Amino acid sequence: ADESSGYESESAGAERSAAAEGRTCGRQRRARTAFTSEQICRLEKTFQRQKYLGATERRKLAAALQLSEIQIKTWFQNRRMKLKRQI
Repeated sequence: ADESSGYESESAGAERSAAAEGRTCGRQRRARTAFTSEQICRLEKTFQRQKYLGATERRKLAAALQLSEIQIKTWFQNRRMKLKRQI
């Protein structure tokens, strides 16, 4: 069940299969973050108030949820794209 995330081009089949096996040019891929329901609830509430976070807000939210700032930034980017697809 090799499903595309929609981010890779169709011609990237070889890279996608290598990435699916957990290796890309000899490097391990970062494991997918499993957010808790509490973290998702807080992220969604924050997203409803503001679609974009500044550095200060991102830092505070990351500390409160025990996540990295990059995880928060990526979650917001992905959530904005999800909203865009829904519209």
